[in-house]
Amino acid sequence: MCEILTDERIKQILVAFYNRVRSDASLSQPFAVVEDWDEHITRLTDFWSSLMLTTGRYKGNPLSMHLVHIDKIEPAMFARWLELWKQTTDELVPPDVALQMQAKAGRVAARFSQAMFGASAQPEPALAGVSPYRVTATFSENSVPAPLLRSHSLREGAWGLIKVEEGTLRYLEGDTKIDLGSHMPGVIPPCTPHHLELVGPVKFRLEFYDRPPVQN
Repeated sequence: MCEILTDERIKQILVAFYNRVRSDASLSQPFAVVEDWDEHITRLTDFWSSLMLTTGRYKGNPLSMHLVHIDKIEPAMFARWLELWKQTTDELVPPDVALQMQAKAGRVAARFSQAMFGASAQPEPALAGVSPYRVTATFSENSVPAPLLRSHSLREGAWGLIKVEEGTLRYLEGDTKIDLGSHMPGVIPPCTPHHLELVGPVKFRLEFYDRPPVQN
């Protein structure tokens, strides 16, 4: 990953992406609040470097910075943001790296959307039509295997999909926390430390794939 995705490459992706955002009919208005784009790109490069390369350089709170401008943001904007991100990453990095960056962006968008507009407004991933090689039994809050509640990772090349049938289940990955429900499956990338947290009565199962199970 580090050989392909460097900080300089991340910066190039962000410059291309936000050029699209700034000229987009639906997204240009909320991003007009940015006064210094050079500084903004530098801060975002630190953010994505921390997400993708685990450099730990980003120390801010991006959600709080966006909440200040919530009057300029609409729920549908998250889906458009993800669409432009997919276009840009598909063009500029190899498919496996692009898919991981798209999965990360999907979780960021879900977290922001949930915080701003509630669970029903979260952007939904669309299943890509691939079949799982393994599906677990349906777990409840009483039968969930203990290892799922501790930090663990999937092997290289394996992707997971958390499908909640009833209730709510919390997915934690680094500083990211997402409350999953029947409306919002949770995507687990390969080699990414994560764990689940019970927040109440729940029924869910896990599906495992040899390729990303969603497309943004």
